[in-house]
Amino acid sequence: MRSLTSVQRLSLVLLVITGALNYLDRSALSVTNAAIREEMGLSPIEMGLLLSAFSWSYAIAQLPVGGLIDRYRPRLFLTLGVAFWSIAQALCGLVTSFATFLGARILLGVGESPQYPTAARVVSDWFPPEKRGFPTGVFNSASPLGTAIAPPLLSVFLVLWGWRAVFVVLGVAGLFVAALWWAAYRNPEDVKLSDEDRAKISLAAEEKKASGGIKAWGALFRHATTWGMIFGFFGSVYLNWLYLSWLPNYLQMERGMDTIRSGFAAFVPFFFGFIGCLVAGGLSDRLVKLTGSTVKGRKYLAIGAMFGMAAFTVPAALVQSNTLALACISAVIFLANVASVGSWALVSAVAPPTQVASLGGLQNFGGFIGGALAPIVTGYIVQTTGSFVPALLVGAAAASLSALVYLFVVRKPIAPDSDLSVETFT
Repeated sequence: MRSLTSVQRLSLVLLVITGALNYLDRSALSVTNAAIREEMGLSPIEMGLLLSAFSWSYAIAQLPVGGLIDRYRPRLFLTLGVAFWSIAQALCGLVTSFATFLGARILLGVGESPQYPTAARVVSDWFPPEKRGFPTGVFNSASPLGTAIAPPLLSVFLVLWGWRAVFVVLGVAGLFVAALWWAAYRNPEDVKLSDEDRAKISLAAEEKKASGGIKAWGALFRHATTWGMIFGFFGSVYLNWLYLSWLPNYLQMERGMDTIRSGFAAFVPFFFGFIGCLVAGGLSDRLVKLTGSTVKGRKYLAIGAMFGMAAFTVPAALVQSNTLALACISAVIFLANVASVGSWALVSAVAPPTQVASLGGLQNFGGFIGGALAPIVTGYIVQTTGSFVPALLVGAAAASLSALVYLFVVRKPIAPDSDLSVETFT
């Protein structure tokens, strides 16, 4: 018999490991951007297409993957996901043309799609509703952690061994992480807990059965809350992904930094993003107590952070000082991760208990439509204007509009029996 606390801690550690790898892999193309463009003769628009190809396939894969995780459980699905995306990542280092590179990036997006819906389901499985803010912050911290580590670490790999080695090494490392998840993680129904611990998380076996299939998944679209989650996450991920995909190259092109300097400079904002996740988890739980509502407590955190992202992006785009620009960008990434924690904690606040991964996948779909558009729009703006400034201002506007969607559209939880209900779009 295992204690609930030990299971919770192990689950979060494993989610941080897989999540950090997930974002290391996503960041590899951003860090190697300039080297790849030089060797393969790619334009900024073509590089924007490569950067966005991942997000398009990732976004589309979110539609079925959440329901599949709810039905077939996190242990199996994340194992398969990590192994699949690691193979795709290694293939990126072996490509010989723009077309094959594009194909490998598409496969990478499909493979990475289970990570965050799985994390939302794991937190829902192992933590009571009023205490899900902190673990949500912990698993979200993996994204800025991986992104912060990526520029200095991968820049060194790039200088020593070349850009192709960066992808191959990450791919091999990922196969070991997939084996670790399979060996160490267990679904709740496979863990023997005391009656007291089982009661703490209200996790009777019949309460966590598989979701109601395609009918229940489709019924989610009848709710305004679902659409609010989809469009609300769009702007947050758009602006965050703009920085994630272009920051090292921005620091080189717009701010005149070399490869190593830009790599270490890019570490700073994403380190603040890591801090933002850890702060946001506890703050989210406090806001729930303050407002007396899990929905309001979670969404107000996301809304405030998204407005802050937009506010700091404007001076980041316009100031002349590199130091001041980097400070503003650090504030944006800090708030972007606060917003992400609020958004993911909101999933478990409004979703039916057996459809947490399903709704999380739909929200993530909306977010990564924004994530897919950000590199393309940014590449086009940079190529046509010769500057990143207009691209950053577009990102600020997107974040502000999406914050308003969360504010006015996401108002109440979705009923657990939504697959059997009559018209519920209110």
